[in-house]
Amino acid sequence: MKELSKRTANFTDSVIRRMTRISLQHGAINLSQGFPDFDPPKEITDRLSEVAKEGPHQYALTWGAQNFREALAAKQEHFSGMKINPDTEIVVTCGSTEAMMAAMMSVCNPGEKVVIFSPFYENYGADTILSGAEPIYVPLKPPAFHFDADELEAAMKQEGVKALILCNPSNPCGKVFTRQELMVIADLAKKYDIYVITDEVYEHILYEPNKHTYMASLPGMRERTIMCNSLSKTYSITGWRLGYVIASPEIIDRVKKVHDFLTVGAAAPLMEACVVGLKFGDEYYRELKAHYTHMKNLFVGGLRDIGLQFTEPQGAYYVLVDISEFGYENDYLFCEDLARKVGVGAVPGSSFFRENVNHLIRVHFAKQDETLNAALDRLADIRRKMK
Repeated sequence: MKELSKRTANFTDSVIRRMTRISLQHGAINLSQGFPDFDPPKEITDRLSEVAKEGPHQYALTWGAQNFREALAAKQEHFSGMKINPDTEIVVTCGSTEAMMAAMMSVCNPGEKVVIFSPFYENYGADTILSGAEPIYVPLKPPAFHFDADELEAAMKQEGVKALILCNPSNPCGKVFTRQELMVIADLAKKYDIYVITDEVYEHILYEPNKHTYMASLPGMRERTIMCNSLSKTYSITGWRLGYVIASPEIIDRVKKVHDFLTVGAAAPLMEACVVGLKFGDEYYRELKAHYTHMKNLFVGGLRDIGLQFTEPQGAYYVLVDISEFGYENDYLFCEDLARKVGVGAVPGSSFFRENVNHLIRVHFAKQDETLNAALDRLADIRRKMK
């Protein structure tokens, strides 16, 4: 038999999903894969019940149902201040995972380069390689996860750099990039004629006093920013796989074609059900922020009481916990033992870092109080159980 693809020869399975399987195997509380254990808004699920009877049940328009795109454009315009044309500037995708892949394949040629901040969500490196491009990593320096502007410029000025991926708020470190930091990135993108592909799925999950600034809203960045996002985190529907790309008409025209050949289209009944959610007023987003602020305070307060060292997030719902005190040289083995001995699932930090980092693990707190308190009860005895 001829050899399989060289491009994917070094791929592993997703470490995040692997840790979910390990959590299930040991009956651990799964704080590894970032999905909530509470229900979506009732208005959305009630509407889905109606749609199950009345439809639509066939293909929607390839780049998204008209009413969904119109509601999405209005919602994003409200929060970003940017006028968005639902017909020429939006493609609805099967989750933000496809949105990112479609954006990358629309922008990158084989042999070109993509700048990625490290730590990074594990898909970004794979997306770059699948696009035939080469990833270049720029470190975010803990504990504040700032970047060095000179290091960033050195990466962006390399020959063949086509794009930069920006996750804001960041998974896994919870960093919210300030407007000043985004202006540095924007100025370099304009200077070296580089696209910025943003992952903004946690745009509404922020903790005071941090504010979300849309890269595309900065001067001169609308035409070169490709916004990737989804409804998964905002409406607690990670399994519905509804994402989208927002960009200029020229870019969207290309993304439409790539998307058509990747998945044809997103699920028509789910788009119809979610229109009601996209029309929620500001009160919903204030309650969402308050809800996650409560969960963050509960969880990091518990970690603090246990005496564990961690980086408190500015946004998203992840915490990087320092495990140096336990003496493990391999953070993956630590996470296996944590699931088996303590009964809590986590993700080894090394799966997010390009640098040699083995002393951090990622846990998340998008869970009910009962779940978080149970996890903290188990972690309270971590030092004895991990001996």
